[in-house]
Amino acid sequence: MAKLIYLMNTSLDAYVADEHGGFSWIVPNEEWINYINELCASCGTFLYGRRMYEAMVYWETEYAAHNHQEFHLDFARLWQAADKIVYSRTLAEPRSARTRIEREFDADAVRQLKVNAERDMTIQGPELAAQALRAGLVDEVQIFVSPVVVGGGKRCFPDGLRLDLELVEERAFHNGIVAVRYAVRS
Repeated sequence: MAKLIYLMNTSLDAYVADEHGGFSWIVPNEEWINYINELCASCGTFLYGRRMYEAMVYWETEYAAHNHQEFHLDFARLWQAADKIVYSRTLAEPRSARTRIEREFDADAVRQLKVNAERDMTIQGPELAAQALRAGLVDEVQIFVSPVVVGGGKRCFPDGLRLDLELVEERAFHNGIVAVRYAVRS
């Protein structure tokens, strides 16, 4: 059975976007992106909410118009090779290959997807992840904490959620980002 991994970037005060919806405070570097590439290499499916998908679809074709370094191109290849499921009531059709749209999050369907998947899956976007977390579907939480306090915005975790976690890995990068990886205790 595949693991479902909540993978998210946050500020130190646990916001994924500031009050204006911005996240320009995330400062990627080669060391950090290579680590993300290692994590994503084991994943075959990415589950997204609409907003997160709209940010990530950049890696389908638009990235090619920019002069990216090889580690970014490695990520683009990983992203393109993975299946994507986008949960949206408003998105008419996908803008990337290997992508399907689901109108509603169905915990039982995701549970079955985990059973049948040969590779791990990530879930990204705090609103979508909240549904999976509340349904008990998330096996790991992998958070990349940026060295900034933004003071408000979109929170990484929903109010009222209680999770018991076990630290699996922690790693600090030269750009100040700290990766923390936790297993969710059932």
